[in-house]
Amino acid sequence: MTAPRKIIVKVGTSTLTGGTRRLSPRLMLELVRQIAQLHEEGHRVVLVTSGAMSAGREKLNWPDLHPALPVKQMLASVGQAVLMQRYSDLFSYFSITVSQILLTRGDIANRTGYLNARDTLLTLLAHRILPIINENDTIATEEIRVGDNDNLSALVANLIDADLLILLTDIDGLYTADPRSDPAATLMHTVPRIDEAVFARAGGTGSALGTGGMITKLQAAQLAGRSGTTTVIAPGARPDVIAAVVRGEQIGTTFLPPTTRKESRKRWLLSEKAVGALRVDAGAVRQVTERGASLLPVGVLAVEGEFERGEPVNIAAPGGECVAIGLSNYAAAEARRLVGLQSATIMETLGYTWGDEIIHRDNLVLL
Repeated sequence: MTAPRKIIVKVGTSTLTGGTRRLSPRLMLELVRQIAQLHEEGHRVVLVTSGAMSAGREKLNWPDLHPALPVKQMLASVGQAVLMQRYSDLFSYFSITVSQILLTRGDIANRTGYLNARDTLLTLLAHRILPIINENDTIATEEIRVGDNDNLSALVANLIDADLLILLTDIDGLYTADPRSDPAATLMHTVPRIDEAVFARAGGTGSALGTGGMITKLQAAQLAGRSGTTTVIAPGARPDVIAAVVRGEQIGTTFLPPTTRKESRKRWLLSEKAVGALRVDAGAVRQVTERGASLLPVGVLAVEGEFERGEPVNIAAPGGECVAIGLSNYAAAEARRLVGLQSATIMETLGYTWGDEIIHRDNLVLL
């Protein structure tokens, strides 16, 4: 069995319907069974799913409606309830609790929204609850939409620092040419780098049932790769495809990230300009630099500058030299109230808590 990982499974409408007009209970059950197997093995799994509008059309008996945006939003609103109820029922057979999260690009475009979404997802996973994510088509406008669940799944991969993103689709993967028109086209099993030549191979838009084609899957793989996440495009109809991908079998097309997750985060943090500083005692310096620990409020001597939650700040030794940079879990005004306190008193002091750490070790880079 492979070591537990954070895995995102994205499934499109065509995979859920089997190419028909209605969601297939059999196909949905098979998808849930495979995800439940990962969950039972200790992996932390997020499901990004399409299918709400198809479920809405089916619920309303496929009405002949004008394809205006409000009509599509109505179908998504009706169908999302149906879709979640089916998932909830199916996962309950495996004693798995699910949660619903509806996102738009606008929800995670600013630092506060990004951190709130990240904290919620990581807390759900820590409590062994399986998040089911879809774009919030009911209220999304063109300005804040992601537009397709391929790219939404890549944004979620960035949110939770996912190890693996699996894009299940109705094709085998990326070919050297369009296999529908070129009999000599062969499947590309591994793509070490996504460049213009790779995009040129993508061809058409894919299934008429969904909003994403091969182009959006390449965009998603590229976006996820920048965060150090490996992406696999795989055929959703293949038996036990998810387990096979997680085992590392040569299925579909694997897109290797250009950097590791740790290195990607380190480079990003080092490129950020600190907007404040936390002066810490010698004990905190040792904990952070020698033991790889998080920075706790008990080790903070003073807070310098003004910053918001999630902004980069320097960690300064008693003499003033900077030893690290990291993202603060607390705004400057909050951090000042926590100086020198034990983590157990954060809730009592503030009336709420963003965690025991002023800066978590996962959001900290040594200088």
